[in-house]
Amino acid sequence: MMDNEIYALLKVHGFTFKKRLGQNFITDRSLLDSIVSLAGVTEEDTVLEIGCGAGTLTRALAAKARKVITYEVDRSLEPIIRVTLMPYTNVQVIYQDFLKADMAALEEGLDSYKVVANLPYYLTTPLICKVVEESQKCSSITVMVQNEMADRLCGAAGTAEYGAITANIALRATVEKMRFVPRTVFYPMPDVDSAVIRITMQDGRIPVKDKEMYKRAVRAAFLSRRKTYANNLMAVFNLSRETAEDLVQSVCGNAKARGETFSPEMFAAMADRLSAIL
Repeated sequence: MMDNEIYALLKVHGFTFKKRLGQNFITDRSLLDSIVSLAGVTEEDTVLEIGCGAGTLTRALAAKARKVITYEVDRSLEPIIRVTLMPYTNVQVIYQDFLKADMAALEEGLDSYKVVANLPYYLTTPLICKVVEESQKCSSITVMVQNEMADRLCGAAGTAEYGAITANIALRATVEKMRFVPRTVFYPMPDVDSAVIRITMQDGRIPVKDKEMYKRAVRAAFLSRRKTYANNLMAVFNLSRETAEDLVQSVCGNAKARGETFSPEMFAAMADRLSAIL
């Protein structure tokens, strides 16, 4: 099914794009095949897709994977998806908001799975965080995101791109920017360029006693980028200046350091120290 056939199918069924759902479909076969390849999908894999859309990526995944489980929130796409995926019997389409899905129930009966998706830009952060934080059996996440978001997720400590989401994901996974994708390959064409990233799950890669304390330590670091980390720790944890500065000094050797300069490993050390005194 070529591009014009997808367009015709959408037209026949009177489908109208919903901007509020961030619907931008990929129909370029070479790009779709590239995403599947970058995700390392094999005939032994179960793949979870978030956002079926017109089913073009789903179809490319189904041609390679053992099974594809795909979520779609827009029920009006059902007749289009049915036609696109007609040749494939290894696809399960769930018409539900993935953010409301029970991850434990979803993973029941699965040994492991890979996430592959073209994510709506406005939901990139919550969707990625849901999988990274709640999954127990996901091995990797290969997704299309806004190019600027890709740079953020791969940002190094001390750079403008580095932020709370970067540090939080780093606790369980590593992130790579796999390829740049121009806006021209989407229909309708968005206002920004995209990129494919791969998040490889490595649970326990950074040892920390309390994962929730780690998240709180990270949140405090980016509470106000202009303030020192000690000042933010004082505000979040109700610490004295002396205690807060002693903590920062003990981890990085500079009591006046800003939180954005802390690596994920430093945040883990800070979290352990906070757990000991709170």
